[in-house]
Amino acid sequence: MYEGVVQDLIDELGRLPGVGPKSAQRIAFHLLQAEPADVRRLADVLIEVKAKVKFCSVCFNVSEDEQCRICRDPRRDQSVLCVVEEYKDVVAIERTREFRGRYHVLGGAISPIDGIGPDQLHVKELMPRLADGTVTEVILATDPNLEGEATATYLTRLLSPMGLRVTRLASGLPVGGDLEYADEVTLGRAFAGRRSAE
Repeated sequence: MYEGVVQDLIDELGRLPGVGPKSAQRIAFHLLQAEPADVRRLADVLIEVKAKVKFCSVCFNVSEDEQCRICRDPRRDQSVLCVVEEYKDVVAIERTREFRGRYHVLGGAISPIDGIGPDQLHVKELMPRLADGTVTEVILATDPNLEGEATATYLTRLLSPMGLRVTRLASGLPVGGDLEYADEVTLGRAFAGRRSAE
């Protein structure tokens, strides 16, 4: 469409997740109109983040140090481990301020169609964390989709013989939602996960 480096920029932006061709073009033209100092600041941050950020050696969350701040925090409950698919899930859970345990980031979910099995995830690194008996409960906080369910089922079968309490996040109706708009799976889970009103 465009010539040279402008098209290269649009193509590279279009490779980002969630950025389609129109969004890539819009971002590219925004950058072209921006002040050079603003563009340089963005470029510097991109280079710096690639140079400094790594994954925690314990839980595989993003970190600038060998271990992330959650793994370094002695106030966190070491007996409860929450297993999530991605590091962005850690941020979502932390925002609730409800969970005070530790995490383990798998780096994705089992998806045979995409060629992702347990060996491509951080499952083998999970097992040593559970071996010493410190962890008594593992919360499976994978996404409530086909891949997340497959991952949770696999982990449940793997962890159950270890004598751990293996739990799954509840799922059901969102707050403020209407029953008539809920799909069958969501409504079914809401019924299955119902609790006492007292």
